Amino acid sequence: MKTIKQDFIKLYHHERGIIILIILNLLLSITLLIFSLIQLNPNAAVVKVGYGDIGGYRDGNWVDMIAFPLLAIIFGVLHGFLAVRIFHKRGGGMAKFFLLTTTMLIFGTFLVLIRLLGEG
Repeated sequence: MKTIKQDFIKLYHHERGIIILIILNLLLSITLLIFSLIQLNPNAAVVKVGYGDIGGYRDGNWVDMIAFPLLAIIFGVLHGFLAVRIFHKRGGGMAKFFLLTTTMLIFGTFLVLIRLLGEG
């Protein structure tokens, strides 16, 4: 735990852009978490849980939609710690690339969730 705190302090002093991206990803993930938890509908018997080009939208149980809050937690917390590890192993450029990719994944998850809710 001590090294994590030291790692974040080192990042703050040397690479503030990475800290800003970590905070941005955390805020976007919190937004995704809240939005996806609000949209869970345990009363629904059937919800749209996926899309395939050949079969169209797939029906499933509302429990399958728990994947979206889990993705929000993974993107927000785990990817922040992974970015710090990448910074130490590969440098600031790779950590920024990783965090920007995570940001795009969060936006993609929002897009998929909104499309599934629109069809449901």
